[in-house]
Amino acid sequence: MTVRRLSAGLVAAALFTPGLAACNASGTPTAGSSASPSVSASGTPAASGSAAPASGDAKQALLASTREISNGNFRFTMSGVGSTAEGRVHEPTQSAEMRVTIGKPTDDLFMKLDLVHYKPDSWVKVELGGTTASSVPGVQKLNLGKYQHLDQTRIKGNRNLGFDFDKVDPAGSEVLTQGITEVRQTGEGAYAGTIDVSKAAEAGSVDPTVITALGAQAKSVPFTAKLDPQGRLSEMAIQIPAAGQTKAQDIRITYSDYGSATAAQKPPADQVVEAPAELYNLFN
Repeated sequence: MTVRRLSAGLVAAALFTPGLAACNASGTPTAGSSASPSVSASGTPAASGSAAPASGDAKQALLASTREISNGNFRFTMSGVGSTAEGRVHEPTQSAEMRVTIGKPTDDLFMKLDLVHYKPDSWVKVELGGTTASSVPGVQKLNLGKYQHLDQTRIKGNRNLGFDFDKVDPAGSEVLTQGITEVRQTGEGAYAGTIDVSKAAEAGSVDPTVITALGAQAKSVPFTAKLDPQGRLSEMAIQIPAAGQTKAQDIRITYSDYGSATAAQKPPADQVVEAPAELYNLFN
């Protein structure tokens, strides 16, 4: 894992970038899940790029399931490639928070971020650890144990540290569901099928380099989804197959507390310092 790879995007999209996943002592990214062969919703092998058309009713149910997300009042989790994120979005107060963990303390380099957005302000608490953490430029000014107040003019358009309240879904599930190529209902509120992840790079849940490595396989990647009793998306899991030097991995996204999430909490004033130049250099 190199520090410069952080510029590929840490929050959302880059949460699932293998180059950002924690490295073990040999420098190899930690593995995701065990390999999952590409299968159709019926359980038979799916030929790359030749998935059957999506069932109209099932696909429409999944497309409709993402509408409530745009209201910006929910909790979420995301996981993949040894990394996790959890948080909440509360558009009524223009606030959001996300806690991101990449790797684990025994890896060469691991990172924890606690991001808080309360428009027009943002704060981040950083924890860097691992055997190579001391090589990160300005690490002493980053591991302060306090929230660092961010200059909005320096993070504008930065997906690492900023938050766009016009695009409130960290995982971009609406875009993901639009890429469904084959799907069927497998139970009450349960679905399975294939998705063309080559169309999902803008969703922020699948790294473009992974899509490129998949080649033709990107057009037919297995997924499962669950809806809550109100027909809202509660879980989506995408089984990315191994490709090139990228090991197989599962990307899992969940949503809960629709309409009942609470506002993010601003950090106490005595726990806040202004972000140093080293922080912006790390993420730009």
